[in-house]
Amino acid sequence: MTITSDIFGLSAAHTTDMHDIYKHLHAHPELSMQETRTAEYIREKLDGLGLETFLCGGTGVVGILRNGDGPVVGYRADTDGLPIQEDTGLDFASTATGTMPDGAVVPVMHGCGHDTHITVGLTAARLMTENRDAWAGTAVFIFQPGEETAAGAKAMVEDGLWDRAPKPAVIYGQHVWPGLAGTVNLSKGTAMAMADSWKVTVRGKQSHGSQPEQSIDPIVLGAHMVVRIQTIVSRQVHPMKSAVVTIGTFHGGLKENIIPASAEFTLNVRTFDHDVRDLVLGSLRRIISAEAAASGAPEPTIEEISSFPQCYNDPASAGDLMTALAEVLGKDAVLETPPVMGSEDFGLLAEAIGVPSVYWFFGGHPQEAFDGEHPPAGNHSPFFAPVIEPTLTTGVRAAMTALLSKLGTPA
Repeated sequence: MTITSDIFGLSAAHTTDMHDIYKHLHAHPELSMQETRTAEYIREKLDGLGLETFLCGGTGVVGILRNGDGPVVGYRADTDGLPIQEDTGLDFASTATGTMPDGAVVPVMHGCGHDTHITVGLTAARLMTENRDAWAGTAVFIFQPGEETAAGAKAMVEDGLWDRAPKPAVIYGQHVWPGLAGTVNLSKGTAMAMADSWKVTVRGKQSHGSQPEQSIDPIVLGAHMVVRIQTIVSRQVHPMKSAVVTIGTFHGGLKENIIPASAEFTLNVRTFDHDVRDLVLGSLRRIISAEAAASGAPEPTIEEISSFPQCYNDPASAGDLMTALAEVLGKDAVLETPPVMGSEDFGLLAEAIGVPSVYWFFGGHPQEAFDGEHPPAGNHSPFFAPVIEPTLTTGVRAAMTALLSKLGTPA
């Protein structure tokens, strides 16, 4: 459909409400798959707009906006916060805490900008509701929990999301990032990497530190694994391909004169191509097993922590959206970019029903933030604080552009 500028009109009242929503959400984050109060807040807002709503995947919320015959289009926003102690200095900074799966009580912050995403989704739903005469069809708003742990999209699909909501022809989503506010960045094809995280438990034989001959030292063994793992990317992955292998934690022992019975480390793998992913994961298993065998140690235990799918933008749909965004935001504000090594579970929502999806980024920092000596804080930083405007307005305009570009025109 042809998109007219008047549907994007944010009045002073709209803007005030949007900013209030954002500040409330920022001050009240919740950890992944624990977003109970957040879900209640979202559902209350959608119910107030007259949307059909239901909970899905535990703490996910779906809002269905029907407006006559026409295409069905999906839009997704994620809702979870992170275990980060906020240090932004904002007067609406989070002081919230949450409980991790292991029972640890931690500070919680919207350090990845999901508060921005919820705000944009709710505001777009409001404007779509108030401008029913400008479009026809059905918009499905998906407020997904647990993106940070790759649990949320899977939980919603397994909870019957597409048995309970109309199946869209295409699904859109976006993410704030440390780019220039007022701009959007979009990739055609691969947009974000697959990511696999494991916990590896290395088993040895405990002994006194003065009697190493009585031990099988899991710390030394684990250290050999860590060093050998570094050769996978440098010596096994083709130079024209991309992969990242990170050892994020390493823990072993309780006292300096005791060789412990076990040690553990966690790792994270990022890849763009399925063949490279298979190569890297296979090499990891081989190295971990072989190093244990070389030390006469028991077979290590490998536990999957999370697995993020590839975030793939349908090239044709992405091209159409770039054209539509350029018409609304201006050609200079729409940038085609290469894929990034970050990861997302967004793609599972479309993959589950075999439809295309498109995911893009919108900037959250003013130009002056890039003019100094140090770049602005990025996602997952305790200092991450996107400027409210034009960040939120740009996100709303981008979301509505995507929805309206595929919805129908009223008869």
